[in-house]
Amino acid sequence: MSDAFSEAEQRGVYRAIYSRRDVRSRFRNEPLPEGMLERLLRAAHAAPSVGLMQPWRFVRIRSQSTRRAIYSLVAEERLRTADALGERREQFLDLKVEAIRECAELVVIGLMDRREEHVFGRRTLPQMDVASVGCAVENLWLAARAEGVGVGWVSILDPVAVADLLAMPKGSEVLGALCLGFVDEFDDRPALEKAGWASRAPLTDLVFEDRWGQPTSDLQAAAPKAESSSG
Repeated sequence: MSDAFSEAEQRGVYRAIYSRRDVRSRFRNEPLPEGMLERLLRAAHAAPSVGLMQPWRFVRIRSQSTRRAIYSLVAEERLRTADALGERREQFLDLKVEAIRECAELVVIGLMDRREEHVFGRRTLPQMDVASVGCAVENLWLAARAEGVGVGWVSILDPVAVADLLAMPKGSEVLGALCLGFVDEFDDRPALEKAGWASRAPLTDLVFEDRWGQPTSDLQAAAPKAESSSG
């Protein structure tokens, strides 16, 4: 007997994948229903992790003063990032890059301390702990999309300053902050693509066969009609 999902369930999974967006604006002034944040965090916690080390840590920010402090750190880094972009400075400053003040929930993503104790799967690839956290965030993101909740992953911040603000232990790291909340609609394309900042490369440019740079002939040149850009 096949353990595959039904066709309807499969369509739901793929819809969540292809319609997920990195939301930076248009959050409604509406709290998440009781229990919803816990469901999303449980989805994150169900992610795979190298050696089952579960390196993710999530800090829910409920204090308005702490939220304001994080916003200030992001605002400072936004200007530093703009200066580092040179001729694209003004284009970057025109972009909406966070929704820390508007979102219903703000959750800082942490990478656990004492990671050196976990060798299984990390002896030659220690960065797999970061990859594992990425899997947890993606789980949360897809679950949120299925529930109609927008998520924005904010990385334009000073991770050391945020870690100090949250009294995180030595050896832990900040990997950004998640802005969560209901939105009126999800864009049909990534915001950065609509703003002309970048566009998604075709898959055929990124998949090789047998050695780096050698194209594979088994992929369609264009995406299926059911697939939309994600970002």
